[in-house]
Amino acid sequence: MSGAFAVVVAAGRGERLGAPVNKVLLPLGGKPVLRHSLEAFEEHPDVDLVAVVGAPGELDALRKAARGLMKCAFFVEGGPSRQHSVMNGLRALPLRHVPVLVHDGARPFLSARLISDCVASVWQYGSGVASLPLTDTVKQLSGEGLTTPDRSRLRAVQTPQAFFLDELLEAYEAAFADGCSLTDDAGAMERLGKEVRLVMGDRTNIKITEGADLLFARALSGDLCPVCGQGYDVHRLTTGRPLVLCGVTIPGDLGLLGHSDADVAVHALIDALLGAACLGDIGRLFPDSDPAYLGISSMELLRRVTERLTGWRILHADVTIIAQRPKLAPFMDQMVKSLSAALPGCAVSVKATTTEGLGFAGRGEGIAAQAVATLCRA
Repeated sequence: MSGAFAVVVAAGRGERLGAPVNKVLLPLGGKPVLRHSLEAFEEHPDVDLVAVVGAPGELDALRKAARGLMKCAFFVEGGPSRQHSVMNGLRALPLRHVPVLVHDGARPFLSARLISDCVASVWQYGSGVASLPLTDTVKQLSGEGLTTPDRSRLRAVQTPQAFFLDELLEAYEAAFADGCSLTDDAGAMERLGKEVRLVMGDRTNIKITEGADLLFARALSGDLCPVCGQGYDVHRLTTGRPLVLCGVTIPGDLGLLGHSDADVAVHALIDALLGAACLGDIGRLFPDSDPAYLGISSMELLRRVTERLTGWRILHADVTIIAQRPKLAPFMDQMVKSLSAALPGCAVSVKATTTEGLGFAGRGEGIAAQAVATLCRA
């Protein structure tokens, strides 16, 4: 059987998370948190219609997050509490004796199995509420001290919580009429003496409430999987030019030839960053045929590249300079400080090596640099 509806509640503010926007609009796995739940309902054959409940002033943002999803037919303003918001969502749907699944928009890892189990439980028993056995021992506070309930008889309740739409709406209306405050949908049915059936939830069906939850969600979605890029560059040594490496001017008679300041180490690092983010290479962004970049500081180019890395966090940068001369060991600390200032929060390593007199670097004709950069989604 099919024809079920869903109410997705996305009207919270998420103060505990401390995010600048509603937490359901934060990016997760390349799309808003809310989109994950909506797509689960969109792709499920048992669900026909979805009502999305949002905070006043945010419905346009929620519509944007749901763009292209045909089952999201209703966008409704929420109220001062979750209870009000669920009520508004239920009233927006066509009144029928069909299962309705109430789900938190901040639970992005809703599985098709859980939707199916909740809907089937409603058709068979009149309700289906996702829940999990407790794995931690629970202590109950009382005036006489602590007591330890039998955790085998306790359950942690999740969403979806599913009931027949007309019956859940009647239960909510009765709760409002009695001035009763509810924390979940099952509570409304329990007040009327209705049996509430539990179905097995998912450990990954987490609700994003605090910063640790968001970190766990990003790990589950793959956002925290690091990506790496590598860069390599070479410049010829010549007279009449300063030698600049990692933004540090090295005293001497020879410098590197190039359209910019020819900082070969920073050029290699830029290519590594761009490669990790799949954004091309330094020559494509800053061509040496463009007079705008004549003599420009490579540190300025690095700054512009980091601005392009929207949605990325730079974790680590490792640069190796290959030069027979001059001796670079006295300048290593300055180079690290220079790059660290340009890449705040990033672990920076700068090394130098020779080629034991072999090749163009060994003959003192030029300097090469290699770099590796590691990024993850911000």
